[in-house]
Amino acid sequence: MTRYAGGTKVAAGYYWNPGRWSVEVVPPEGGKLPGAANAKYGKVPFPLLLVLVPVLGALFLIFLPLIGFGLFALAAFRKVTGGMKKGAEELASTVSPGWTPGEAHMTGKPSEEKGDEKTTPGLEKLEKEIEARKGERK
Repeated sequence: MTRYAGGTKVAAGYYWNPGRWSVEVVPPEGGKLPGAANAKYGKVPFPLLLVLVPVLGALFLIFLPLIGFGLFALAAFRKVTGGMKKGAEELASTVSPGWTPGEAHMTGKPSEEKGDEKTTPGLEKLEKEIEARKGERK
């Protein structure tokens, strides 16, 4: 079988493209093969074509349902595993703390720590007044 590239001017005949599994018919006056230069064609004699075309059709009929079942199984598998992944991500986002790097939590402030209280004269006067009023009630 002679090999030709797409776009090549060829004589009349039947040319099979194994990449697309198709047979191209070139009219008696000749013509160009369709496709880009990387498309490969082989010239097929007519008697071999009578065998090749039904075989290609039968292979298509046999494998088309199998391809359909395979694609369905792949889609179902991706749906099931993708759904679990998405659900786990949503759960993890609700359970995980809102942590921000460099941010301090529950460390207190210097004025809240024992022994580090700073008092001002106004504050001392207010504390004495509160103690005096508590003593009046008793």
